[in-house]
Amino acid sequence: MSAPDDWLVLRNAASAALADVPRHAFERLAALVLEAVSRGERVCALLGWPRASGGAEILAVTAADEAGLLRAAIGSVPGRAFPSLTPECPQVHLFERELAETLGLEPLGHPWQKPVRFARRDGASPTVGVMDYYRVEGEEVHEVAVGPVHAGVIEPGHFRFQCHGEEVLHLEISLGYQHRGVERALVEGDPRRRLHYAETLAGDTSIGHALAYAQALEALSGASPSPRAEALRGIALELERLANHTGDLGALAGDVGFLPTAAFCGRLRGDWLNLTAMICGSRFGRGLVRPGGVGFDVEPARAERMRELVDATLRDVASAADLLWTSPSVMARFEDTGVLSARDATELGLVGPVARACGLARDVRSSFPCGIYRFAQIPRASWHSGDVFARAYLRWIEIQRSASFVREELAQLPTGPLRTPCAALAPERFCISLVEGWRGEICHVLRTDAAGGISGYKVVDPSFHNWTGLAMALRGQPISDFPLCNKSFNLSYCGFDL
Repeated sequence: MSAPDDWLVLRNAASAALADVPRHAFERLAALVLEAVSRGERVCALLGWPRASGGAEILAVTAADEAGLLRAAIGSVPGRAFPSLTPECPQVHLFERELAETLGLEPLGHPWQKPVRFARRDGASPTVGVMDYYRVEGEEVHEVAVGPVHAGVIEPGHFRFQCHGEEVLHLEISLGYQHRGVERALVEGDPRRRLHYAETLAGDTSIGHALAYAQALEALSGASPSPRAEALRGIALELERLANHTGDLGALAGDVGFLPTAAFCGRLRGDWLNLTAMICGSRFGRGLVRPGGVGFDVEPARAERMRELVDATLRDVASAADLLWTSPSVMARFEDTGVLSARDATELGLVGPVARACGLARDVRSSFPCGIYRFAQIPRASWHSGDVFARAYLRWIEIQRSASFVREELAQLPTGPLRTPCAALAPERFCISLVEGWRGEICHVLRTDAAGGISGYKVVDPSFHNWTGLAMALRGQPISDFPLCNKSFNLSYCGFDL
């Protein structure tokens, strides 16, 4: 059993001294993580760094959603090997493979150790895309490989299906074809470009990642954004959610050949993006979030005009969405397709709308509120069936709730400066910053050295958790359902290929 001093307990976007993080032998850390997961917590980050004396230190961060608490502890690995947690805790399988790749460690007992991003610091990088794949043998079993080059304007990713006839027995997903070294650049690159790197970690989540970055810097420098800045950040984050959820409804309609909703939502996504552009001039929100606050304001007349446009756009989205839910041909394709169980979603540590569509109560805005969400709550949405319909309908519920939030905040913008100065970062501290992006939980872990410089930066995009969920949702499905299932997850390649 764990003791109170086995973990350091933190709130979201709060900093702590690295010296205060409990340190254990890795075997003890492994036991603590497994115990935490068994009582309903989940692993939101597992990262490491080399020790000066050899070996490595591995920081585990678990999230207790109901309590709204984060727990952190460090395990010491004296050599190059550590016992794998994956056989008992599947949600860490990618984290452990990443540790092997970046630190040259070996997770002993990992069932399927293979490259994550085909990039190693020790110079022994494998050839990109060349690795062993899981294979199913038997009569009439065949293999279908898709990508990494795709027909549309899309980033590279490889999907390999093991099929018996039309039925998918197993899907293996391989990413990492364009490992960009963004985490390294956040530490070693020009400090003036760090915010730019954060905004482009995943281009369709510029506000979400920039906000996670800004929260971490503010925690480590002691800066407190004004209520007005916090409200404008929340408006922008929900507009980002509105644009992407609306676009996803249109794309799902297009995948089943239902053109009315596909056409309407394609246009309406642009209307939400234009609302973001009304604030800062960029449809993706570039330049809006800044450490210490925001870079742009919204005066009363523009706020009122934005409220009118929110109402008008939501009415149009409602009309387009209602066409989906009342069309028997659409429902026949959405319902019972790509079913993901709550048990699988829990064991894999899935987050965001994908998890909530399986009935899991996972939403950073309500479980780990920060900024404006400490005062203006958005009711958490959930569904239960875990299929394409659930993932689509959940988006529609969240569209309505996000639009209501934006309307209310625009009507009552508080006072305060747009930006407060950030002092130098405190030395030898770290911060865990969580944001509920439109795909789910974004996690940034930042730590500083003795001089207050950034010595480590770890990003966990929600797609890092959720890609394996897509593979599980395809099991037992016709291979022809893959495009529809894939779109219902709509995960990021670049958010994974950091």
